[in-house]
Amino acid sequence: EVSQGAEAEQVVQLKLSELHPFEGHPFQVRDDEEMQQMVESLSEFGVLVPLIVRPDPYGGYEILSGHRRHRASELAEKETVPAIIRDLDDDAAIILMCDSNLQRENILPSERAWAFKMKLDAIKHQGTRSDLTSTQVAQKLSVEKVGEDSGVSKDTVRRYIRLTNLIPEVMDMVDSKQIAFNPAVELSYLKPSEQKEFLEAMDATQAAPSLSQAQRMKKLSQEGTCTLVAMCEIM
Repeated sequence: EVSQGAEAEQVVQLKLSELHPFEGHPFQVRDDEEMQQMVESLSEFGVLVPLIVRPDPYGGYEILSGHRRHRASELAEKETVPAIIRDLDDDAAIILMCDSNLQRENILPSERAWAFKMKLDAIKHQGTRSDLTSTQVAQKLSVEKVGEDSGVSKDTVRRYIRLTNLIPEVMDMVDSKQIAFNPAVELSYLKPSEQKEFLEAMDATQAAPSLSQAQRMKKLSQEGTCTLVAMCEIM
């Protein structure tokens, strides 16, 4: 039995086959060069930092922290991994999962955007369960908390969360640095159909939008005149 005190938490060896990813987690596990280095390190030294998991009522354990270490252990053909088991509810599990992954160095804008959104929703949900005086206050505090935990302003958190309104094709271009962050935030105000036409405009003009161009498109969208032709003219 794992006790609540952090210092008394036990590390147990769990079979890889008993572990599965947290459902809907926004972080990509890529078999890239970094993963290859991790596999080599694991083969030599084993997993040095235990995974954090929670029991799944349907069997096995859900990984909250350590998705990449789990994948590397599979590739290194390990049988078991060291893990700490915590019995957390959904909100607490989401917050822990987001926090442990947001600290990574190489993290894509889309990963950060969805993690901020998931974490904020979980904190708000926790807030609605306690008797906070007003929901507005709770929401304001929760955005501030998400920012503080990651060392960014609440405005930055809001701007990242805006990106979750992008259609996947546009989000991919932000991840691959074809579209810069600030213009992407403005483009997130376009309707999905307008975003599809924006991709055609980008293809036709072979150009990525500047911040001022993206702001003009957002204005057209608000006026209901954001057409393919108009976007091509802007770019």
